Amino acid sequence: MATPSSLCRSHVNQSVLHALEVFSHFGISLPGFSRWTPEQWQTVGSEADEIRDCMLGWDVTDFGSGRFCEIGRTLFTLRNGRMSDDRYPKSYAEKLILDPEGQRAPAHYHRSKREDIINRAGGNIIVELTATEGDGSPSSRRFPIVVDGVLRELGPRERVRLRPGESLCIPPRTIHQFWGEEGTGYLVGGVRYSVSGEVSSVCDDWNDNVFLDPASRFPVLVEDEPRRFCLCNEYPRAS
Repeated sequence: MATPSSLCRSHVNQSVLHALEVFSHFGISLPGFSRWTPEQWQTVGSEADEIRDCMLGWDVTDFGSGRFCEIGRTLFTLRNGRMSDDRYPKSYAEKLILDPEGQRAPAHYHRSKREDIINRAGGNIIVELTATEGDGSPSSRRFPIVVDGVLRELGPRERVRLRPGESLCIPPRTIHQFWGEEGTGYLVGGVRYSVSGEVSSVCDDWNDNVFLDPASRFPVLVEDEPRRFCLCNEYPRAS
């Protein structure tokens, strides 16, 4: 269930505009629906139900933290399937993630999703990883991780630095956080940004995420100004 947040609509609007600027700077193009306004969405019929049902598009959240600059995400889901719906049989998903220096999602793991995190452009991406025990608690054991096809062994909360073009694979039930390394990236509005990508098995943000501390994946926003974009959990249904 969504919970209230101090994240404002103005933060969402500005974050999407920053993402569009940063993606464009690095020559990353998005599909046309990335710029559809809420008014345009009111006119779109059932032909766009894959976008609605698979939650493609913009996703801006502070996970209910009230600290968006530290714990938050701005991302765009390009493709996804839906395991419970035969109309959407894709077994994979892909996202682009805006990485302001220092901003990260809460520490979490996925019950079933396996994902590659790829540094697409900008500065360095720091990834912190920990294995889990059978009950989902953090483990003290060492564990294998594959970085650009090369097997490595890490200890709990060990970090991997990904330079542009580099990637690693995060298996299910591996606790992780990642963020843009401070002092690197493309400068916009006084903040440096990098861009990471995620290629994974199907993404189910309602059921597959396990956060180590309480978090709300889609918090209720403070509506301090009109929407400029619909988020992936806000699309109006086709009439």
